[in-house]
Amino acid sequence: MGLFDRIRGEFIDIVEWTDDGRDTIVWRFPRHGNEIKMGARLVVRESQVAVFVNEGRLADVYQPGTYTLSTQNMPVLSTLKGWKHGFESPFKAEVYFVTTRQFTDFKWGTQNPVILRDAEFGMVRVRAFGTFAAKVVDAAALLRELVGTDPQFRTEEVGEHLRQLIVSKLGSALGSSGVPLHDLAARQDGIGQQLAGTLTQELSSTGIAIPRFYIENISVPPEIEAAIDTRSRMTITGNLDDYAKLRAADAIPIAAANPGTGGEALGLGVGMALGQRIVQSTSAAAPAPAPADVPPPLPTAPRWFIAVGGQQQGPYDESALAGQVAAGNLTRTTLVWRSGQAAWQPADQIQELTPLLADVPPPLPPQG
Repeated sequence: MGLFDRIRGEFIDIVEWTDDGRDTIVWRFPRHGNEIKMGARLVVRESQVAVFVNEGRLADVYQPGTYTLSTQNMPVLSTLKGWKHGFESPFKAEVYFVTTRQFTDFKWGTQNPVILRDAEFGMVRVRAFGTFAAKVVDAAALLRELVGTDPQFRTEEVGEHLRQLIVSKLGSALGSSGVPLHDLAARQDGIGQQLAGTLTQELSSTGIAIPRFYIENISVPPEIEAAIDTRSRMTITGNLDDYAKLRAADAIPIAAANPGTGGEALGLGVGMALGQRIVQSTSAAAPAPAPADVPPPLPTAPRWFIAVGGQQQGPYDESALAGQVAAGNLTRTTLVWRSGQAAWQPADQIQELTPLLADVPPPLPPQG
């Protein structure tokens, strides 16, 4: 190497970064002790920002474009170094290139279940996973809060921090959404947008935003899934009686697939129960038959007992009592009784027997 090459190598006259990777967020330009020549060209490509740092202090920030470095377009660095206008000496400064494009390959998931309070199912443990995108919106804040002096800051260095933040905010986002557990799947997009805004606000001090947040799946424990399925099937069947029939019908192929005493008994029992259900439903649905024109039963004639010579005789119906009157066994003073009477009474005190005794003379008066 000649003298001219050695002198030229002491100064840097082009400052640029051609990103050849997909996971680098911040890259520090390698100075290796060389000085940046005043008048050197700075090339900042689209989706990049260049930040100059002087002795640990942030100086000028350059948006995409091509710049000729001079005291006129480096106002902060010129102030820090105390340069006068037109000072053309080489200078030393650290240059960080920050990628401002979206990084879309971040994945997240709940390593442990998140406890969610649901109005219908109570306390429920849910798991979820998905993807999200991150983007640098404030390069200076990112350098101050996260990067420091790291010469190559990659996505893996900030990814775990973002995932932990997501899990910490997921439970409150799901709980504050007011969405019932069985409607979460239909509302995942809205919840994802809400979480993106919450995370962006939380990360504002670090200069990182979350423009997109996707929930790919929210899962619940098996017992909750079974309860949701049961509730759905009950809604479809309409009432408990139909649901019982459905359960019985479901059990029949299970019993048939398990031959033997237990399976046959189960199948027989389920079949009988299902048959009873069908008969009951059919009976309940069939209209009651109209009553036939059948006359009521004939009335029962009263049966009488009489006392003749101190002996009970009978029972007699009214026609038989007329014969007893003709025979002289039944007179006005004869004691009679029938069901319903409290005690024996003389025949002439019973109104129903008055017609039979109309022609019976009263007892003779005493002879004296």
